[in-house]
Amino acid sequence: MSRIGNNPIAIPEGVTIDVKDNILTVKGKLGELKQEFSGVEVKVEDGEVLVTRPSDSKEHKSKHGLYRSLILNMVEGVSKGWTKELELVGVGYRASNQGQKLDLALGFSHNIVFELAPEVKVETISEKGKNPIVKLTSHDKQLVGHIAAKIRSFRKPEPYKGKGVKFVGEELRRKAGKSA
Repeated sequence: MSRIGNNPIAIPEGVTIDVKDNILTVKGKLGELKQEFSGVEVKVEDGEVLVTRPSDSKEHKSKHGLYRSLILNMVEGVSKGWTKELELVGVGYRASNQGQKLDLALGFSHNIVFELAPEVKVETISEKGKNPIVKLTSHDKQLVGHIAAKIRSFRKPEPYKGKGVKFVGEELRRKAGKSA
């Protein structure tokens, strides 16, 4: 029995959901998302979305919770949106943006210019005495997470000094240096 898959998803005001030919479309004030699904049935009734599975086979069980979570993320994304914040820790590490281009100075001989998808809004926050922060916002959770992971991969935090690009609130595993 799937604990996650059996929970109904409440549809907030301003969000419409259409199901046609195994394609789910969610529209809201922040945008529109589509998701193809198979192995489960999706019903929209009484302001709720219900995901059911036809049998108790391993494949149907695994897809039951998966698609319910994906639909919940889509509904939440088009109504509230998703945000990821990255912190640049290191001397001389800077971030700036012009429109959809993110310019990162991460200690290399050249700056990294990263072109972002049009669905993602980027904002850079630089305060004196604090580490620069890159704030990514979109209605698509998967896209925001993918772009944040790509930016983090340019300079991952190292375990000795903690320098690099990390998520805000991320706990790093630190190592003792030579003196230990």
